[in-house]
Amino acid sequence: AGLAPAVRAAVRLRLVAATAAGLAVVVGLAALLAPVVAGQVDDRPVDPRRYVEPPRVESLDENPLIRISGWALNPDQRLLDVRTLAGAGDGGPPRIRLAVLSDYDGVTWRVGATYRNAGRVLPAAEPAPGAATETVRQEITVGDLTGRLLPAVPTPREVTGARVAYDPETGTVIRPEGLAPGLRYDVSSVRERPDPNLVTTANVPAGDAVARVLRVPDGAPEQLRRLATQLAEENGAPYSRADAIARFLAEHYRVTADAPSGHAYPNLTFFLFGPRNGGGQRGTSEQFAAAFAVLGRLAGLPTRVVVGFEPKADGPVRAADAYAWPEVLFEGVGWVPFDPMPRPDEEPRPVEEDFRPKPEDPPPSEVPAPTEEPSATPPAAASAPARPDRGPGTPVLVGGGVGGLVLLVGGVLAVLAAMRRRLSRSRLERGDPGRRVTGAWRELTDALR
Repeated sequence: AGLAPAVRAAVRLRLVAATAAGLAVVVGLAALLAPVVAGQVDDRPVDPRRYVEPPRVESLDENPLIRISGWALNPDQRLLDVRTLAGAGDGGPPRIRLAVLSDYDGVTWRVGATYRNAGRVLPAAEPAPGAATETVRQEITVGDLTGRLLPAVPTPREVTGARVAYDPETGTVIRPEGLAPGLRYDVSSVRERPDPNLVTTANVPAGDAVARVLRVPDGAPEQLRRLATQLAEENGAPYSRADAIARFLAEHYRVTADAPSGHAYPNLTFFLFGPRNGGGQRGTSEQFAAAFAVLGRLAGLPTRVVVGFEPKADGPVRAADAYAWPEVLFEGVGWVPFDPMPRPDEEPRPVEEDFRPKPEDPPPSEVPAPTEEPSATPPAAASAPARPDRGPGTPVLVGGGVGGLVLLVGGVLAVLAAMRRRLSRSRLERGDPGRRVTGAWRELTDALR
């Protein structure tokens, strides 16, 4: 019993030392590993596709819009032969899509696709809800068409007879080996027809998900911005804005086969505002589609340009059938094509009748607020929408978590120390002398361990 105080002191000393050492180890590891863990949280895992080189494309495949003017000058050139096997429908021969161009830098429109080698069946998103769908099967034989872009009715689902690579985001298909005269392939596509009742009341999406098709490059001429603002002022709803732009182009400009190619900002400015007797206010479908897409983005509409063919019937598809058209993305509806081309039997009106800029007015900074129904998306800024503030950074969050972990571990250790002290007191101070001697022996063996 005389050794009991010494044993208690030894046990307590070892317990305090072990607790302090354990806490120091936990805190040291947390302080050492927290920055490393915080630095790894935002890292993305390695994408195995980075080790597979995607098919390479040439400039004409990246921007087939520049081919429209050349085809217009050779209208009889036989590019394809098409035979519809199923799904012709009552709406006439469907448009054949060559490429979707989503990126614009103020100089040129580009496909900007990431092609991946695909099998016979192509991956594709589900059709938009409410859209009527029709399966179209065609047999296409390549004539004088060159490049790697593979024509198909949108949206292709299955291709046989040619090895292809596919971009799921735009639906553009290429043949990595390139096209050759006599190449024959079958393509099965799902043709969507949006419900017109949904389109007229639908809103347009906004945010990072569609920043690519809302982006307006720096350097947009003031005349373009003012025209887009004027057309948007009188038409708040998204569909009304798009329809107003299409009608403005169709009523004021004319189509000519000998119009020079080009859709950079200066080209579009000359097309829209250049003197009619000096070559302005006329162009091919290249300028009409590009002008619609740029004006649409300035008015807050997500737009893109599509290049393809509009055959009159089965059989030869000639260069005269080459066509470019714009599309607008609507929520719950999908991409909807618009036709800004003038009617052949209508004489264009002078632009000055509907567009008379007022130099004394300050340049508009934004499109006016839309009407209450449906709600409209604000106009696109000159650059992609900024990423919203997401609060404290990852290192701060991880550091706070580590601090909480240290407090939790310290609390657990304190509780264990209190329980251990209570056990020691029970062994050394309670019971008869024999029990206390046994308890002292256990304390001694615990301390030795």
